[in-house]
Amino acid sequence: MFKLMPICAAALGLAAAGCSDTQSPTDNLRPSAARGTAGRAVANLNLMDACDPETFSVVPGGCARNGGITLEQFNAQLARLGVAPAWQISPPDVYLHEGDAFMATNIGGEMHTFTEVEEFGGGIVPALNAASGNTEVAPECTTLGQSDFLAPGQSTDAEETDEVEDEHYQCCIHPWMRTTIHVRGR
Repeated sequence: MFKLMPICAAALGLAAAGCSDTQSPTDNLRPSAARGTAGRAVANLNLMDACDPETFSVVPGGCARNGGITLEQFNAQLARLGVAPAWQISPPDVYLHEGDAFMATNIGGEMHTFTEVEEFGGGIVPALNAASGNTEVAPECTTLGQSDFLAPGQSTDAEETDEVEDEHYQCCIHPWMRTTIHVRGR
C-alpha cells in the first residue's frame, strides 16, 4: 500500500466503498531521488489528464491546471472512443527487473488513483464505467481508503518489485487509465 496525504473521497463526492518484451528493461527508468533499497533507479509513471478548470469545476474535486479539454469535449471523446486519450498512465507498459522500484506521480489537474488490480475493470464512477465499457468493477476499487487518492502533484512512495510477474495498475476514477509493470528475473 502506498502512503499518501489523506484526501477524503466523501469530500470529493465519490462513492468509494470504505471511504512488448522487445523493449529494454531499463527504458522506463530514470534517476530519481527515490531509490530502491539496493540503490537502483526508480521507474516513474505519470498519471496524466488535460482537464479544463473552468468547465471541470462542476466535477467533484475540480481541475487544478491551466487550459485543456473542456468537459463537453471529454464527454464526446469518451462517448465516441470509450476513452479520453489525454487521460492516461504513461507509459502503458513498464519493463523492470526483480528488485527494481517504481512510483507514480499525478501530473494532471484531476484526482486519480494508482491502484493495483488483479484484472483491469471498472472503477468507482458508474457513468465513466458505462461510457468506457468497463461494466465489471475491479474489486480492488471498491475498498479504497483516503490515502489511495492522488491529488495533482502528489506521488506514491517508491515500491520495490519483489517477484517475477506482471502487475496491473489502474485509476479507479478513470478506469481506462492503465499500465502493466512486467517484472522479469535478473
